[in-house]
Parts: sequence; C-alpha cells; structure tokens
Amino acid sequence: MSFRATFRLRTIVQILGFIIPNSYISGWLTKPHLYTGSAKAFAPPILNCYACPSAFTSCPIGSIQHFMVIKAIPYYLLGVMIFIAASIGRFTCGWICPFGFLQDLLYKVRTPKLHLPKFLHYGRYLFLVMTVFLLPYLLSNTAFCQICPQGTLSAGITQVLLNPELRELIGALFWRKIIILVIVITSVIFIKRVFCRSVCPIGALLGLFNRVSLLRLAVDYEKCTKCGFCKKICPVDINVYENPNSADCVRCGLCTSCPMGAVKFTTIFANEPIVENADVTIHYNQTTKE
Repeated sequence: MSFRATFRLRTIVQILGFIIPNSYISGWLTKPHLYTGSAKAFAPPILNCYACPSAFTSCPIGSIQHFMVIKAIPYYLLGVMIFIAASIGRFTCGWICPFGFLQDLLYKVRTPKLHLPKFLHYGRYLFLVMTVFLLPYLLSNTAFCQICPQGTLSAGITQVLLNPELRELIGALFWRKIIILVIVITSVIFIKRVFCRSVCPIGALLGLFNRVSLLRLAVDYEKCTKCGFCKKICPVDINVYENPNSADCVRCGLCTSCPMGAVKFTTIFANEPIVENADVTIHYNQTTKE
C-alpha cells in the first residue's frame, strides 16, 4: 500500500477512534452528566478520560489506580491489557488513541523540530510504576489522574465550562493541571509524540510486549537502503531498520510504504527470520544507480 493510502486509512481510523468512544452526546445536553451504562465497564488501551461528558468507556490507567487505592489487584483489566499487548503490541497507540491523534495533528504545526533525548524514553516506565501503581497504593490517591493532560483537556476544562457551580471550587490543583497541559501541548508541536514516548503509562505497558507480540514488523535487509524514509515519516522518530520492534513503535504501519518494499507487517509465526539491529551497509544512492 502506498504512503498516501496508508496515511489516509490510518487518519480515518484515528478519527473514528476519537469519535466512537466519545459519542455520548447526551452528556453535553440539558443537565451535563456522565454516562454510567454498561459500556463504562470497558476500558480500551487508549488514553481517554472516564470523566469526559461524552465518554462511553473508561480509562484503563484510571481504573488501575482505583484498584490500587482500594488495595485490590485488577486481574481482569490487567489480563485484557496484557492479552491485547501480546497480540498487537502498541497498535492501539498508533491507530485509535485520541490523545495520540491530537499529538500527530499538533506536530504538523510549522515550527523548528527537535529530537527527544534517549534517556527520556525511560520516563514512561517511571510514570507507570510510580503514579499508576505505587503512589495510589501507598497514598490512596489517583496520582496520574492529577497530572494527566488528556483528563484536563477532555474532562477538567469541560466540566468547569458545563457546570458553573464547579468554578467556585477551582484551586491550585486545577491550575497545576492547566500548566501541565500547556507544557505538553507546546512540547508536542516541536517533538514527535513526546508524551507517548516519555510519559504515557499505557504506552509503557503495551510497549513491553512489542518484541514478543503476535503482530510484528520485519525488515528485508537485502532491500533496505538505509535511506531514512522510515524515520522521516515515523510518528515516534524511529529508524525502523535499526530496531523494527522497538518499545517506542506504535505500529502505525506508515513505514510499510517504504519505496524499496523493505518493511512489512508479519507475525511471530512467519517462516522468515526477523533480524533486529542488523548492520545495513547498502545505501540509497548506490542502489538507485544500479
């Protein structure tokens, strides 16, 4: 599939990934309220706040924190998350996560672009352990929810706008969350999916399974010319030929439109070996001359 076709398909799916979980229009009308039906028991592996007036589903990170606060283990939720991760890795991050889609859109703003230092990639694991598991368990407090920019954008701001009585309760926590949101929104304009790569605990958990998931990326090193096309179009700034199943990879599939046909989706059951971190010595100019 060509790059344009893949990009258009992914964009359509991302739009649906934003609309479908947030299609409870009644939450915005008459007396604003939250949906509390059976669909709220479902927590897809995307960052989408439970408290958004239009949200049909729950946030897995918020749900895990709730279990930590009450000192219980979310067996079912973790089981579902691990099953999805073991099946498709971070595919949901690249195709249906609303906050990932927002970051992709913001990065299109024309500004000088920066690269994320490698050591910051490990930050998401710190946020996963500390703010999702440890602090909620020890302090009985949903720590990540208090800093989550998606929650501030889709729930915090909207709830204040829809419910005048809440405006009197605005305090330091609300303004701290606004400051964090502004910092995140500003940073993603300059750096590709900086939140996904350095903060998001969902991405951290799913990414742990990228190397062993059923769905994989494979590089044909006989075709690869190391031209840099894959990194240029990659939403998380990966040289795919160096590490096709990196924990950063959101399985967006854009790199499979490689002009040399060197990258493709495959499975763990594929006959051909999946070689990672190979020493690619063929260069684009040499190949095109031949």
